[in-house]
Amino acid sequence: MHSDAKVREVFALLREGLSQAEIARRAGVSRERVRAWEREGLATTLASPMRSVGAREPHDIDQCDAMLEVPIAPYVYLLGQYLGDGCISTQGRGHPRLRISTCNDYPLISSECIAAINAVAPSANVCVIQSVGCAEVAASSMHWPCLFPQHGLGVKHKRAITLDSWQRRYALEIRPDLLVRGLIHSDGCRAMNRVLTRGKRYEYLRYFFNNESADIRWLFIDACSRLGVDARHNNRNSVSVARRASVATLEKIVGPKR
Repeated sequence: MHSDAKVREVFALLREGLSQAEIARRAGVSRERVRAWEREGLATTLASPMRSVGAREPHDIDQCDAMLEVPIAPYVYLLGQYLGDGCISTQGRGHPRLRISTCNDYPLISSECIAAINAVAPSANVCVIQSVGCAEVAASSMHWPCLFPQHGLGVKHKRAITLDSWQRRYALEIRPDLLVRGLIHSDGCRAMNRVLTRGKRYEYLRYFFNNESADIRWLFIDACSRLGVDARHNNRNSVSVARRASVATLEKIVGPKR
């Protein structure tokens, strides 16, 4: 779909009295399009409900202030989901599309993810694409690259993942609990640890967060430390929370995945 600037260019050429064929050649649109726009008029053409946001002037990310108006709590939770199992792709018309993978075994997590998207981008239409054992929650908005500047080509663990200053304030200073919740809902688990010591069996709850990106794992550890939660690497790509007091804190913040 042509931009508003292209529409205005065509009408400026029409005012000069040029033929439809010449206007089509100069503006790079079809003669049928020029004819239809001339018939409808400038105001009607620009106001058409069929014209999408992506057909208007390009979105200026550097001038966008969406982060100043975003509701902090749902945004921080969605940030955790995005860092764990999300990505931003570009559709055919150039619309940024947020895509987050969810597991069909946990419908309440999927619902919470959808609710967060609706709160952060209320004008975006959320769709759920079902697959075997999982579903992709997706929504398009021109503001996703503004709200998630960590987006980029390729997988996250092969590029640096750092939070902007406003993200650090929201996610680490104001609501680290929701960052931890979003990260565990996307890439973590709550498990019963069973050990045999001197012939006695012991069971205790334990939380794990697994991610190939060292930067994201350290963001999880940082957020946990601000909550008084002791989180430590237990292997190369996994962080464990095992101390009783720390597990009790996560029980209040996260609890069972459902």
